Amino acid sequence: MAYIQCRFFSEVLGLNTSMSVILPEPGPADSPQQSGPYRVLYLLHGLSDDDTAWVRQTAIERYVAGLGIAVVMPQVFHSFYTNMTNGGMVSGGRFWTFISEEVPRIAQSFFPISAAREDNFVAGLSMGGYGAFKLALSHPERYAAAASLSGALDIRTIKQRMPELYTQLFGDKDITGTGDDLFHLLERTSSTASVKPKLYQACGTEDFLYVENVAFRNALSTSGMDYIYEEGPGEHNWDYWDARIRDVLKWLPMNNK
Repeated sequence: MAYIQCRFFSEVLGLNTSMSVILPEPGPADSPQQSGPYRVLYLLHGLSDDDTAWVRQTAIERYVAGLGIAVVMPQVFHSFYTNMTNGGMVSGGRFWTFISEEVPRIAQSFFPISAAREDNFVAGLSMGGYGAFKLALSHPERYAAAASLSGALDIRTIKQRMPELYTQLFGDKDITGTGDDLFHLLERTSSTASVKPKLYQACGTEDFLYVENVAFRNALSTSGMDYIYEEGPGEHNWDYWDARIRDVLKWLPMNNK
């Protein structure tokens, strides 16, 4: 595998930023996915992390070896994968436009990765679990599957837990029923989308986000979506996420081409 730390200029954000990328390397002539275009997993970081976190804290490079899949890990700061109302110095904080439109376009132009829906997946932890489900439920025509690990899936609770962050993200707006509300997106996608992503959700029973994960699981159970929910002992930490990302990779619908 090749590990690439890529710095580039974002037209959307108006600044230089980064993404970390893992790419398969050409193998023997009889190996699958010898030269691409490769399937791709967009792997999203949490609130206190950056684009290097998955590589530094887990063995993700070793876990994807031999799978014929690229891993793209973008940097989004504390944005919660939203177009921030009060983005401050970070170019108005148009991080939803950045992650949903610009990152896939740039990654596909830089690297030999597939644009086909059946080859595109997204996963993340905590804030990134929210981002992963938001991407897949907002654009089910682009992503075949999405996984959330200990996801901050009810973003409305940030208003009580982190009021200053909520104000940066949304001002004084109630986001219930908007494109930032995963419960609304789930209802809309399950009832209107012609194609629907497979969803994987996992959370530790000792995690401070466990209650809202159960609430989202309950919504999934009546949605008609194809989903898997797993829970068990675990806290909001890398020991849990390192184990679960291996489960995600086994679950992803990656039929050999």
